[in-house]
Amino acid sequence: MLERSLDEKEEKVMEYESYKESSQNHIHCDVKNCVYHDGEHTCRADEITVGPNFAISSTDTVCATFKTK
Repeated sequence: MLERSLDEKEEKVMEYESYKESSQNHIHCDVKNCVYHDGEHTCRADEITVGPNFAISSTDTVCATFKTK
């Protein structure tokens, strides 16, 4: 019975980890000298801020979340 209980707990932990991973932001980023860059192509910041509010094209925007490594 104890073994079954441990298996059930382990399964719940795995479900939670899978949920956490799938609910993360998947933002493609090529700025490898940022602390939030994962070393591949993804930003791992919990949230990002992009501005300024008067931008009229993508070349006018800046990631305000960027922090140099």
